[in-house]
Amino acid sequence: MKKNFLLCLLFSLVIFTWTSCGTDKKETVQEGQNEALEQDEEESSAVAFEKHEVMAYPDAIIEMYSPLGNENFDVGRVPFEFNIKNYPFNEGLKGFQFRVSFNGNNPIGFNLPIFQREFNPGAYRAVAYLIDREGLALKEFGNYVDRDFTVGESQPFPESNEPYMILNLPLEGQTYSGEEELIVDYLLIGGGLKEDGLKVIVEVNGQQHEVTELSAITVKNLPPGKHEVKVSLVKRGGDQLDGIFTTAKRSVTIN
Repeated sequence: MKKNFLLCLLFSLVIFTWTSCGTDKKETVQEGQNEALEQDEEESSAVAFEKHEVMAYPDAIIEMYSPLGNENFDVGRVPFEFNIKNYPFNEGLKGFQFRVSFNGNNPIGFNLPIFQREFNPGAYRAVAYLIDREGLALKEFGNYVDRDFTVGESQPFPESNEPYMILNLPLEGQTYSGEEELIVDYLLIGGGLKEDGLKVIVEVNGQQHEVTELSAITVKNLPPGKHEVKVSLVKRGGDQLDGIFTTAKRSVTIN
C-alpha cells in the first residue's frame, strides 16, 4: 500500500510539472507574440519623413521693381511691383501665381504683380517666390527675390552675408483632413546646402529628420490632433548661423 501511495505521489508530481512547463511555455510564447505585435504597431505608427519632389522651372524669373533695397516709407501703404518672365501663366495653374513672405511669417498669395499693403513702423524683409501646381516654392536661382525696407523711423536689419531660410508650408494654424499629406516646404536663400556646409532639420513633435539635399519633405503617420513643426537651417556640425530667419515654427492640426 505504501508502494502504491508513492507511485500515486510520483505520478501527481510528473503531471504537475508537465502542466506547469506547458503553461509557462504557452505564456512565454504569448508574451513574445504580444511584444512583437506591439513593436509592429509602434513601427507602423512612427512618424515617417519622405522626400517630396518639386516641379522645376529653371528659366522662370521673378523681379522686384519696388521697394528698392533698404528704401524707407512713411507709415501706411507700401507699393510693390514685380515682373515675372518665363513662367507658365497660361498652362492651367490654379490659385495664386506667387507668394510673398514678410519677416518669415505666413506667406501671402498674389495673382497680380502690382499691389499695395499697409505696414506699421519697423524693419521688413520681403521674399517673393513663384510656386508650382501644388503650391510648393520653386527653388532655382531666379525663381525668388528678396528685398529689405523700412517703415517710419526704423533701423534696417543688420547686414549679413549668411544664407537664411523662409518656410513656405505648412501655414500657421493649417488644418488637414485624414487623407491630406503634411508637406514641409522651405526656401533657401543666399547659399547652398552642399556648397556652404549646411543642413536643414525638420522636427515634428520632437522627432527630427535631417535634410542635406534641397527638397520638400512629406511627413506621414501623424495621428489626429495638434502638432508642432519646426524647421531650422544650421551648419553641418550643428552650430547655429548668426543671421536672422534661420528657424521657423508652425502649429497644424490633423483631423
